[in-house]
Amino acid sequence: MGPMRGRGTGLIGIIYLVIGIVVAATQGYLVAWNIPGNILEGLAAIVLWPLVLFGVDLHSLIA
Repeated sequence: MGPMRGRGTGLIGIIYLVIGIVVAATQGYLVAWNIPGNILEGLAAIVLWPLVLFGVDLHSLIA
């Protein structure tokens, strides 16, 4: 039962990150990665995508 549990958790994590990348891209957070602040915003948007969907503006929070 142990090995299956680890695979399920890993799959959920991958799905979470893929959704985060899609949300971040569609909300304009994955542009101009040559600026350090934009990299931080992009990574935060990927991890915190549920907040982005609820309308939290990470541009103003991080900048």
